Amino acid sequence: MTQEVRMVKRVTLTDVARLAGLSPSAASMILNGRPDTRLSRDAHDRVLAAAAELGYRPNVAARALRTSTSHTIGFVSDLVATTRFASGLIKGALGAAEAAGHVVLVAETGGEPEREAEAVSALLDRQVDGVIFASMRAREILVPPIPSSVRAVMLNATSETHVCSVLPDEETGGQRAIELLRDAGIHDDILLLGYDADAERDLFRSATVAARVRGIYDTMAREGMSFSREESIWLWEPDHGHDVTARVLASGPPPRAIVCLNDRLAFGASQALGEAGLRVPDDVALVSFDNDELAAYLRPGLTTIGLPHEAMGRRAVELLLAPDGPPPGEHLVEMPVVIRASLP
Repeated sequence: MTQEVRMVKRVTLTDVARLAGLSPSAASMILNGRPDTRLSRDAHDRVLAAAAELGYRPNVAARALRTSTSHTIGFVSDLVATTRFASGLIKGALGAAEAAGHVVLVAETGGEPEREAEAVSALLDRQVDGVIFASMRAREILVPPIPSSVRAVMLNATSETHVCSVLPDEETGGQRAIELLRDAGIHDDILLLGYDADAERDLFRSATVAARVRGIYDTMAREGMSFSREESIWLWEPDHGHDVTARVLASGPPPRAIVCLNDRLAFGASQALGEAGLRVPDDVALVSFDNDELAAYLRPGLTTIGLPHEAMGRRAVELLLAPDGPPPGEHLVEMPVVIRASLP
């Protein structure tokens, strides 16, 4: 038995205008939100009602040719979309794009050059107004070539070819962490946990950690404070934070405070302190970075300098859609201070 396939005719602007009893040009002005139509409220209501009744959807491709804008933004990332910690970059970008009347097309590449080139090609075929290149870790990345007419912004990343980038203000974040210790009356006998100068030259480490550490050291010097001990750790995971802290505690009296270069190290350090019978913050204070979502569930809660991923995503869209194009330079976003209970 042969089945009959019926083609559904696309509803056109002319169909909407005919049902509303107006010309196509008048209907177009109303549907496009033109403020200077001088058409009556009744005409507006009839056009909108006709569009809803017919299920009218504008031809985006035709509008893009007519207006030279598709109202779409490409978002190319390595692991941002599938990584819990960095997903705020996309959330912020989506919110800002929606507010500006744009749609975001997200392509996840796993950091593989071939997939990145394919993703960019697919986005350009869809005539996106610009491309945001995002990285899970703040670092310099290589991006596929795009036409000079296409706007580009680097998000949590830098590039030699695209000079507009959005990054966290890590140096000020490092300063804020030390100021928290100062304000708590802690000026010495402080352990720094995590920094490894050799590891920071590795391709896959954050390009902004050096700024974080610079802020820490500069503020320590300015305030007349000092570290009693510094422990380098290449892999910033809880088990490494635990093991190094346990070793420090076994070697002598505990420090008065520990500055951990990320929250995952602090999770391990907190566990080691508890195992040694030490209380946070009464015996040892803790301050850290990133504001991992688990920081709020640590007991006591971890005071930390957060990564402003959502604000960075919003800023990237704002720069991409700037009237004169993305302004060059590094655009730094303030890192929020999240006060909990790990400082006295």
